[in-house]
Amino acid sequence: MVEGPEACGYDRGIWVVVEGPEACGYDRGIWNSAMIVIEIEKRFGVTYSPRYVCSLLKRIGLSYQKAKFIPGKTEDEEWERKRKEWEEQKWPEILALAQAKGAVIVFGDEVSFAQWGSLGRTWAPKGKQPTVKTSGKRKGLKIFGVIEFVSGNFVYQECEGKFNGKSYIGFLQQVLGQYSCPVILIEDGAPYHRSAEVNQFKAEKEAEDRLFSYQLPSYSPDKNPIEKLWKNTKAEATHCKYFPTFDDLRNAVIKAFNKYLQDAMKVISVMKKLRLQAGVA
Repeated sequence: MVEGPEACGYDRGIWVVVEGPEACGYDRGIWNSAMIVIEIEKRFGVTYSPRYVCSLLKRIGLSYQKAKFIPGKTEDEEWERKRKEWEEQKWPEILALAQAKGAVIVFGDEVSFAQWGSLGRTWAPKGKQPTVKTSGKRKGLKIFGVIEFVSGNFVYQECEGKFNGKSYIGFLQQVLGQYSCPVILIEDGAPYHRSAEVNQFKAEKEAEDRLFSYQLPSYSPDKNPIEKLWKNTKAEATHCKYFPTFDDLRNAVIKAFNKYLQDAMKVISVMKKLRLQAGVA
């Protein structure tokens, strides 16, 4: 259930905007100044110009900003329960297992960097939106990756075909080859992470005391710090850049990856909060 304005610290005027246009009977999901002019007139019988309304909204603490996606499960009690269980039970269990077995903990994920590029916010003259050339090609650079919780070690592998069970097993073999100790893998619930062939591989490696895997709660990318590393990579390597060839894209991404390999602090920084909570220096 959505809380009211007082519970969220808003006065009722601001809350009308925060609720969104659909809650006020509009079909659109975004406000514009003309709609707010209509809403003010309807509620208070006062007419303002759209330009003045923009100034008024700024004065009362509102700003015109880009929305962000959040999981549709955020108000689901079962989803909340599983996330809480991860934080209070599973994560401490993983830390204890790592200590008992002398194992490393790695967070794994996959990412695709598009040749047509990616967009991000940047400074530019007022009224002149920045433009970026694009090849329009839909080819992407697909990458498997893991980051190690304590050392910040970064391991990645390009995937030339599709992300699937076979290619994932190949990457896990590469990860295991990096360590002589047991590896604890934390991953999301991608279907091929749980395919029959992958489950068989994991079972065999667990029996050998080499690999132990844990699955994050559904719709919880915020619990996987490597997601932030991918975000940082796009900000550095692909945002607002033109890649006429696939090799141009690949070179830009690999250049960013090499920085992670040369300076583990760039990787450790995305796990800062988690490391503090776990008492890792």
